Amino acid sequence: MKAIILCAGKGERMRPLTKDIPKPLIPIDNKPVLEYAIKNCKKHGINEIAINTSYLPEKIKEYFGTGEKFGVKIRYSFEDELLGTSGALNNFRDFFNETFFIIYGDNITNLDLKKMLEFHKKKESYATLFIYKEKLLDEKTTPGAIVIDEDKRVIQMIENPTENEKKELEKIPYERKFINAGVYILEPEILKNIPEGFSDFAKDIFPKLIKNQKVYGYIEECYFKEVGQMHRYLIAKKDIESEKIKLD
Repeated sequence: MKAIILCAGKGERMRPLTKDIPKPLIPIDNKPVLEYAIKNCKKHGINEIAINTSYLPEKIKEYFGTGEKFGVKIRYSFEDELLGTSGALNNFRDFFNETFFIIYGDNITNLDLKKMLEFHKKKESYATLFIYKEKLLDEKTTPGAIVIDEDKRVIQMIENPTENEKKELEKIPYERKFINAGVYILEPEILKNIPEGFSDFAKDIFPKLIKNQKVYGYIEECYFKEVGQMHRYLIAKKDIESEKIKLD
């Protein structure tokens, strides 16, 4: 199996931690955040990993190298100008010749990727998105929403909702509304829908796909923290270093 772990962000919300290191290398229990993602991939049979880089890329390459010491093969790209979550795939078009994962590099999770893949295949899905209930909302953020039907098929996806969209979302039952976690399974045909240059899955690609393709939401009780903001990072750091949460 193959995956791309997205690591090109500048980590500006994580300063001063990211002044001299890229965000994927910020430490939790003396290991970089990215190491947790790579080890979870390896655990679930994902042995070929692509990593897109931009900010201080040489430090990521220096630590992870070819991936040999982690039991995987790693290939890299460099983005002089950021290409976005979906645009990043343009530098790896020859790599994605089978069903593959996309994992945002600032996630800490023990998500069972094998079970997610089984769900994807059972549904004969074109794209499967790991979704969850947000328990930590920020005053300055307005998280979008993924709305699913009774069969877990995604019927609506809104990123950065307008005031009117917020009002409409409030009318939708709580059990149908979820947050995008930034872990996807995609079929290689999706590359036909990704334009050259910058593009974003949540804003540009998925909202169009759900109109005529099978896109499903996958739900699992697992540990999940997005650590792209300082207070979220400190929560995950405390959870793991106190051994409240034990990640394999």
